[in-house]
Amino acid sequence: MDSEVLFLFLQQGIASGIVSGSVYALLALAIVMIFKTSEVPNFAQGEVFMVAAYAALFLIVFYGLPMWVVIPAALLFTVAGMMLFEAGILRRVKKALGEPVNLVIATLGLSFLLRGLVRQTGLGDTPRSFPSLVSTDPVQIGQAMLTRLDLAIVGTAVAVMAAVFLLFNFTRAGRAMRALGMNPKAAALVGIDIRRTHAFVWGLSGLVSAISALLIAPKILMTPEMGHVAILAFAAAIVGGFNSLPGAVLGGFIIGIAENLVGLFVSASAIVVTPFLAIMAVLVLRPQGLLGGRPQMRKV
Repeated sequence: MDSEVLFLFLQQGIASGIVSGSVYALLALAIVMIFKTSEVPNFAQGEVFMVAAYAALFLIVFYGLPMWVVIPAALLFTVAGMMLFEAGILRRVKKALGEPVNLVIATLGLSFLLRGLVRQTGLGDTPRSFPSLVSTDPVQIGQAMLTRLDLAIVGTAVAVMAAVFLLFNFTRAGRAMRALGMNPKAAALVGIDIRRTHAFVWGLSGLVSAISALLIAPKILMTPEMGHVAILAFAAAIVGGFNSLPGAVLGGFIIGIAENLVGLFVSASAIVVTPFLAIMAVLVLRPQGLLGGRPQMRKV
């Protein structure tokens, strides 16, 4: 392989990796914001991602609604579903049993329930295609080839990430979420509504997951198993630091770029092991993640 071909592959791998990595980063962001405030790893995040895409598809297929109605409806449906799950299930489980493992089991139960419900609609019987709002005409950037849809995915994802960071750092709700993540008892003592903040975080996580699903759905075949992308999002969160929102974003882009470069320079079959090699390397060299900071004792 001469230097020109090598440079071409490198550019294409990085460009394509940024596109897929932006989706991984959004989903990792949704996972981390829940974990930061409630210390619950949401193992249903992939299924929430999947259901958001299928909710939009359901409205298109069965009701023929325009996309300007479908997209807000799917986002609101996902947000409401996540908030209801937190208030109706997680809150009761925590009150009744109080063990963190039971909360994790509840999220696993939600993942199985959502997959089953999608299959019952009849849409999950065969792979489906989702219509794109943006043209798929090719666009050349340097020597790499992307599409207008790819550029829209990256642009929208970056805008959502920026909005989340502004929310966490410069709003009253963001300060409440950060305080809750640092010390729930102290947050309650200074007047923060714990229940409302938890519900808001879960709803926001659902919103970010739904946006990531609607961005990537036109590029993939939709099946009830498409939520497996959450494995890559968890890998991104671990690589970047499970308590760091910037780390989740960095990890998402690292995983996306690494996957594409391995696929181009090694083989397509090696792509599936790339995230796990990245996780192993980070756990050995920097267990708290790239931007996880120093491990700290939590006051109770």
